[in-house]
Amino acid sequence: MSHLTVRSAYGDLADRLNRFPQGAPPTDRLFDILKLLFSEREAGLVAQLPIRPFTAAVAAERWKLPEAEARRVLDELAGRAILLDVESPGGVTTYVLPPPMAGFFEFSMMRVRTDVDQQLLAELFYQYLNVEEDFIRDLFGAGETRLGRVFVNEEAIEPELSLRVLDYERASEVAKTATAIGVGLCYCRHKMRHVGRACDRPLDNCLTFNTTGASLTRHGVARRIDAAECLDLLQQARDLGLVQFGENSRRRVAFICNCCGCCCEAMIAARRFGFLHPVHTTNFILEIDRGKCTGCLKCVEKCPVEALGVVSANDPKKPRRMTARLDEQACLGCGVCVSACPEQALRLAPRAERVITPLDSAHRVVLQAIERGKLPDLIFDNHALASHRAMAAILGVILKLPPVKRALASRQVRSRYLERLIERAGAEQPRAPVSLSPEP
Repeated sequence: MSHLTVRSAYGDLADRLNRFPQGAPPTDRLFDILKLLFSEREAGLVAQLPIRPFTAAVAAERWKLPEAEARRVLDELAGRAILLDVESPGGVTTYVLPPPMAGFFEFSMMRVRTDVDQQLLAELFYQYLNVEEDFIRDLFGAGETRLGRVFVNEEAIEPELSLRVLDYERASEVAKTATAIGVGLCYCRHKMRHVGRACDRPLDNCLTFNTTGASLTRHGVARRIDAAECLDLLQQARDLGLVQFGENSRRRVAFICNCCGCCCEAMIAARRFGFLHPVHTTNFILEIDRGKCTGCLKCVEKCPVEALGVVSANDPKKPRRMTARLDEQACLGCGVCVSACPEQALRLAPRAERVITPLDSAHRVVLQAIERGKLPDLIFDNHALASHRAMAAILGVILKLPPVKRALASRQVRSRYLERLIERAGAEQPRAPVSLSPEP
């Protein structure tokens, strides 16, 4: 790779990252971040990796290296959490380059390390994510399908509504069913501490699960814990008024962050770009009993996205009495405010329309790719036809989408093969009302 210049190696890597549905807008700050995390040679190599999971043999072929050398490079990158490695029961290790977020940006700050200047890295992240707006707008604002969703505070749900909370909506259920769990430093608060803007909430509560948790704990990026300790950490976070924000999927959730309103990127985005609805809410929304509310402001202080305020209660007997006011468009339905109310004037009620959650990460990624016009990048990765197995996996998701989404996918790819499959699926399925729901 010595023939690559610094600019072209990192430029190629930036182009590679932008084939992910959420992308990473190329700015000077991004190039500075990549230069800290990747050597020039690594940038050139990683730029050639597929979007979908791959083996060392695939990497060796693309890199024109012996397989043993390719495996050594891959294992080195996995050890630094640039890549995730997945060990299958059959003994074959597959690798995947995660997107910048949620991915190797966070992983780089989930532990204290000396091989990278974390002070400089935090300052660059702050400029790229908190001062410049393009990346956060792309990550949290484009399309209908979001990267993450809010988990409802289970203790804030009244008993008669508890049966309305499905298993996948409960952070506790994610912990109980995970095949592996890791805990590391909260990327957001760790970053903010380096730039002198952090709050006093605990750092050690960033949770990863399943194959992501297994990879990060295998390489010491996170500490492996059991379900009982994970449940304790989730409870501690709820007691501190933190919002539990995790991967937007029903199965095999990869992460749950315990978010404060002041440091965490998702909550900051919800406040700054609320009109874009950057965060998927829960299926609940706050209701206020104005007869009980005294306007004490405790709920206002707790809300991480500034969805609550106070207005005059219009009480002729108490003309100065105030009461809480809710911005329904901004409310996450997290329930953090409910436990803060001393008058029990707040409760969570079901939303009129349920929020649809993708089945798994593959379902979510395909939806995001369709919505953002990047489906061809997902299917025809690196300008080469994907393997039959990878193609079948992507098409399997597409063919379960509603007709409108399938038609949009067809227009993007313009492949006779895909169009014939979609037409055949449409002919075989009974006619149904057009819906944008991602449910199969």
